Amino acid sequence: MENTLVVLISLGVTAFFVLGVPIFLVIGFWVIGVSLVLDFTLANIGVTLYEGLNFFGLLALPLFILTGDLIKGGGIAKRLSDFAYSCLGWLRGGLAMASLGACGLFAAISGSNSATTATIGSIMHPEMTEGGYDTNFAAATVAAGGTVGIIIPPSIIFIVYGFLLNLSISDLFVGGLLPGVLMVIAMQLACWIVCQINGWGHLISINLMRILKTGIGAWLGFGAILLVIWGIYSGKFSPTEAAGVTAGFCAIVGILFYPIYQFLHKGKVAAGQGKIEEYSDDTGFLERIIIPGFHIKELPDLIMRSGQITGLLAPLIAVSVVMQQILSLLGAKAFVTAALGSLGDYYAILFACMALVLVAGTILESLPNTIILAPILAPIAAQTGVDPIHFAVVFLVGDAIGFITPPYGLNLYVASGITGIPYFRLLKYTLPYLFALLITWLLIALVPELSTILLVHEGAGVFQHQ
Repeated sequence: MENTLVVLISLGVTAFFVLGVPIFLVIGFWVIGVSLVLDFTLANIGVTLYEGLNFFGLLALPLFILTGDLIKGGGIAKRLSDFAYSCLGWLRGGLAMASLGACGLFAAISGSNSATTATIGSIMHPEMTEGGYDTNFAAATVAAGGTVGIIIPPSIIFIVYGFLLNLSISDLFVGGLLPGVLMVIAMQLACWIVCQINGWGHLISINLMRILKTGIGAWLGFGAILLVIWGIYSGKFSPTEAAGVTAGFCAIVGILFYPIYQFLHKGKVAAGQGKIEEYSDDTGFLERIIIPGFHIKELPDLIMRSGQITGLLAPLIAVSVVMQQILSLLGAKAFVTAALGSLGDYYAILFACMALVLVAGTILESLPNTIILAPILAPIAAQTGVDPIHFAVVFLVGDAIGFITPPYGLNLYVASGITGIPYFRLLKYTLPYLFALLITWLLIALVPELSTILLVHEGAGVFQHQ
């Protein structure tokens, strides 16, 4: 009788999901309904919700989200995009490839896929449309580029994974570095092929001086990236502390540079053009290195925007932890372990886990997907001999691919929202990127060294649960 009711409740909440009910409420309804059926005390739900968030490492989540908003608000993201275009604009499809490169650079500071898609998309989509690209392809490009937001460190989802599986967050960050770069390169190659076939994009001549000048203009972006990398990998900061330092750095330079930028561009600002982010080749050195920044009065709005995103993610983490607990009571872990364990072979089990992650990623956001499946699949993979860091990277790359797979495809919804292009129109333009990411995922799975070669195992565990 209990099993029948659990199935009926699951079907009911699935119907809610199909109708568009927020995933937090869908999981919450399921948790409460199944708890009542199993006579599982509801008081435990409140305790578990609290304990699910009572973890120091999760403080990095809102701080990296805030960093992303500060980078966009201060004009640093635009400078990184300009640098990427100056490096790749001479290739057919160079502006679109530069957008993918900018996504990788932005991901190295923000740690969020949706923030990467929204920020780079709002900057680069209009430029790509004006630069001779199909507008649907341009939107699909920034959606696909956002997938690296949770793979290239720092990564919000790596923090959650490390918390769940008791792994060093710093080791996870190191493990995601090369795979994230490979994902960007694979998507750029796919982009180049598509643009070559269709003749999309206007070319610019390669100019080493332009590359140097835009690189100088993006110095603060590179500084923020190096600050994160140096702090975490040298042991000076824990990932959480690195998030706080980076957010503070971006906030301080954004506020301090704002009046200087306004003074240097006072003529343009007085003419009603507001923040002038464009600069030409004859722009002076000082004007080039000073970012637009933001007025201190804008800071509360930036913090509020980040808080709203955190307010969506944090309850989802908490309720998914309760769901994971109930699934264990229902024997889901034992069932999956027995089913996959019967496969026996290393690769058979690894590929079966990948298939489950990919299927789940088509209907679930990365956070609940990770919280529900990772504690079940990771121990099975470990028993088979899969390195825990390698499996984490394989799992989360599969999770990231889910951002551009229907019917969920969060990045496609974000790209649709910022461009006004209907969701379903973007699907076919995403296929080349999806194909490139799947090949890269398979390569990462077959070559563990891509995830582990940079690890210094003597230091493993230093930042565990920090």
